[in-house]
Amino acid sequence: MIEPKPVADERGWFAEAYRRSDFVRNGIPFAFVQDNHSLSTAGGTLRGLNFQKNPVAQGKLIRCLVGETFDVAVDIRKGSPTFCRWVSVSLSAENHLMLWIPPGFAHGILTLTSSAEVAYKVTQEFSQHHDRVIRWNDPTIGINWPFSYPVLSMKDRDAPFLNDADNNFVYK
Repeated sequence: MIEPKPVADERGWFAEAYRRSDFVRNGIPFAFVQDNHSLSTAGGTLRGLNFQKNPVAQGKLIRCLVGETFDVAVDIRKGSPTFCRWVSVSLSAENHLMLWIPPGFAHGILTLTSSAEVAYKVTQEFSQHHDRVIRWNDPTIGINWPFSYPVLSMKDRDAPFLNDADNNFVYK
């Protein structure tokens, strides 16, 4: 988790969302090469669990600009002591929190409000050829989503389970 320190006054607030030297000092030495921005227009919209496989695996720095989201990161590195384990956090415009998701982890976003805008920086450019997804409700992973029947794309609804996914991550 990354927690920017907003400075507020009667006009609103200001915060540094990214300062490379702070990230490097805290063990995140990656350079970002692309920014993404998504809008979900219905509460309960779920995107993911997405990842981009090697050799163009993406690290992601996620933050919610409008509304609130339930963000999940899943360790999908074969042989990892935390393989299949997941963590979640609520990101919102109010809490200013950001979530760092390193390469080798799948990511899912569930909209908790009637709409939400999410911005994220990534360490590799998007590659359709390497883009992959894992089933959001894979029982092997067992994520406790706040919605039982989310709004899904066809791609996310029909995604393979982790054990069947085209996943080339290996823990080192």
